[in-house]
Amino acid sequence: MLSVLNAVNSFPLASLEVGHHFYWEIGNLRLHGQVFLTSWFVIAVLVIASLAATSNIQRIPKGIQNLMEYALEFIRDLTKNQLGEKEYRPWVPFIGTLFLFIFVSNWSGALIPWKLIKLPEGELAAPTNDINTTVALALLTSLAYFYAGFSKKGLGYFKKYIEPTPVLLPIAILEDFTKPLSLSFRLFGNILADELVVGVLVLLVPLFVPLPVMALGLFTSAIQALVFATLAGAYIHEALEGHGEEGHEEH
Repeated sequence: MLSVLNAVNSFPLASLEVGHHFYWEIGNLRLHGQVFLTSWFVIAVLVIASLAATSNIQRIPKGIQNLMEYALEFIRDLTKNQLGEKEYRPWVPFIGTLFLFIFVSNWSGALIPWKLIKLPEGELAAPTNDINTTVALALLTSLAYFYAGFSKKGLGYFKKYIEPTPVLLPIAILEDFTKPLSLSFRLFGNILADELVVGVLVLLVPLFVPLPVMALGLFTSAIQALVFATLAGAYIHEALEGHGEEGHEEH
């Protein structure tokens, strides 16, 4: 999923930009270089943590193994609560990747002084500080949503778009895309606002005042990752169950 995310970031999904940005020109492609750099850093952190946790597995976990097992258990419970006991297992990797990528990305923006790293143009920031990244995550969620419904019900999945009347077809299609997109704008807005507030306070009062704001930013960053992953699971559950099946079960 992370390779798909990097590929999607190669294309301009949204034209909204704040400040100057660093780009790579490769042929006719214009790649968002600063997003690639910080995204690869986040991916590297996750890969290194996974390898460190599984390189010497102990029966009684400790250290990084204990942390990663706790994270896995948390993701399993999160996915199970949203999708149910019967459906949750195949979706643990997807929901877990969403949560961990967003969580580490958000915290990297709060803990790492990206702006101290000088670029030829623009500046580094958390991957989720860029609207293209969050929209890409939303599109991946939409694809997972459609795949879940289609893989379980086949062409019958699309009946929901014309029930109770075909007149509602455009609204039903729009709703499926606006739900994850609203998540992407919320995630982007919160992370951008947090970094801007901390940046301004560091300039104005560089010693103690920014610390409580930074602590609050860490908390809200974790909540944003949890909200995105939770609602992604809820949307997938909705696609798997469908209105028709729920009505049948109630009868």
